[in-house]
Amino acid sequence: MSTGMPRTVCWAESAAGPVVRLIDQTLLPGELVLKDCCELEEVCEAIRVLRVRGAPAIGCAAALGVALAVHRSAAQTTADLLAVVEDASQELATTRPTAVNLFWALERMQQVAEGSGTLSPDEFCVALLREAQHIVADDVARCHRIGHYGAELIPDNADILTHCNAGALATAGYGTALGVIRAAHEQGKQIHVWVDETRPLLQGARLTAWELQREGIPYTLICDSAAASLMQRGRVDCVVIGADRIAGNGDVANKIGTYSVAVAAARHQVPFYVAAPFSTVDFDLACGDEIPIEERYPEEVAYVANRLTEPICPAPVNIYNPAFDVTPAELITGIITEAGVAYQPLASSLSELDSETSSSSSGSSS
Repeated sequence: MSTGMPRTVCWAESAAGPVVRLIDQTLLPGELVLKDCCELEEVCEAIRVLRVRGAPAIGCAAALGVALAVHRSAAQTTADLLAVVEDASQELATTRPTAVNLFWALERMQQVAEGSGTLSPDEFCVALLREAQHIVADDVARCHRIGHYGAELIPDNADILTHCNAGALATAGYGTALGVIRAAHEQGKQIHVWVDETRPLLQGARLTAWELQREGIPYTLICDSAAASLMQRGRVDCVVIGADRIAGNGDVANKIGTYSVAVAAARHQVPFYVAAPFSTVDFDLACGDEIPIEERYPEEVAYVANRLTEPICPAPVNIYNPAFDVTPAELITGIITEAGVAYQPLASSLSELDSETSSSSSGSSS
């Protein structure tokens, strides 16, 4: 990153041995702290409590977590290490249900493990780490390509609205939605970003604003309920958001409140773009109704970003806290991927891009 910010998540060597090192996002924007996860359980905890978050970053952390488990294991045979991979994958799979990149990365790691069954234990560990590091590096490269395609859609002097955080902090680096914004800024376009605060955990206020400030990109923080009013007054030229899972028909699961933004954008004819790598597309799901929606702790709503000692509501109180909602495909102008932009009809467009990507990958590996 141009600001010298450390990688969101990476493999590192420490005095205690190999670790998964990550930015503890629960402490931002007040402190930039790197946390070293020495054991698989610490990686799982980091994902579960949002020390690391964002679908691509979760996938990267999970891949590195599997590599950490085999490196830290006392197993003496490759067969036993295969069992370690299986157990670690099962444990990581329970951390968060909505972000499909988690399961995509775990499947990648399991495939490499199964294909490395004839290697020595040391060679097996090297192969698993190599794949995890490839997943991390590949994510950064995908984000740069997403930024390239997305920047072409951003007009000069644009006012862009974004919801939640889909920046470098949500990926291995550069970002998806913020990658588009960052690329447009790097091209010299004069842009301004409206940043939704994104209740209840304020990822927009705490994280997106922090990233934009470090990059020197002009932005204004707004409460979530101000977005529709800005569109009504003609002060939003386009919306760019990330995604945690995209169904085969183009329905998109993203941070709670995204659907409201999409409805307002459609009402005011504001282009609504989703930026995400192809690993976020789940062709096994026909539509958004099949996407599992994570429900999180009531304390996240009762306390502002878990920082107040007193709740903001009476106690006891019933609290419903879904972490995501689903935006129907018909409300989406385009989905920006590393392979290009999928336009309406999204189902066929995504399928065509997937075929082109698969064909290209097969050709390059032969």
